[in-house]
Amino acid sequence: MLITIEPNYHVDVWKSMNFVNNIEMSVLMKKMVVIICFFLFSLNLFAPVSGGLVAEVSEPLKPFGKLIYAIGMVETKLDTLAYNPEEKAVGYFQIRPIRLRDYNERTGSNYKLKEMYDYEKAEKVFLYYASQIGPYNFEKIAKDWNGSGKMTRVYWKKVKKHL
Repeated sequence: MLITIEPNYHVDVWKSMNFVNNIEMSVLMKKMVVIICFFLFSLNLFAPVSGGLVAEVSEPLKPFGKLIYAIGMVETKLDTLAYNPEEKAVGYFQIRPIRLRDYNERTGSNYKLKEMYDYEKAEKVFLYYASQIGPYNFEKIAKDWNGSGKMTRVYWKKVKKHL
C-alpha cells in the first residue's frame, strides 16, 4: 500500500504544480503577445509608407518681395538698365550716388555706381535700408527710399497702387 500512495501523491503534486505553471504561462504568453503587438504597431506608425524619406523644399520667405516689385514699377517699370541723368540714378531701384556712398560707409562695401545696374547688388543695397525699418511698414520704407518732403506722400500713393 505504501507504494501506491506515494505515486499518487507525486502525481497529484505534479498535476497541481502543472496547473499553476499553466496559469502562469498563460498570463505570461498573453503579456508577451500584447507587448509584441504594441511593438509591431509602433513600427508601423513610424515607418514611412513609401519606403523612403520624404522632404519638402519650401519657398524662401521674401518679406519685401511685393514692395520691391511696387518700387520697381514706380521707379523704372522694372527696368534694371534705367538711368536718370538728372539725379544720376541708376538701375531698377534708381540708386543715386549719395545713397551708394552712405551704404558703402555703413557696410564697409566698395560698390561703384555702375554696379547698381546689376539687380542682385542693387537689391542688396535696397534691402539693407528696408531691413533697418523692418518688413511690416511698407509705407515708411517707401517714403524713406524716396527721400523726404511732401513728394514722399505722392510717391507712396504710386507705390501703394502696385502692392
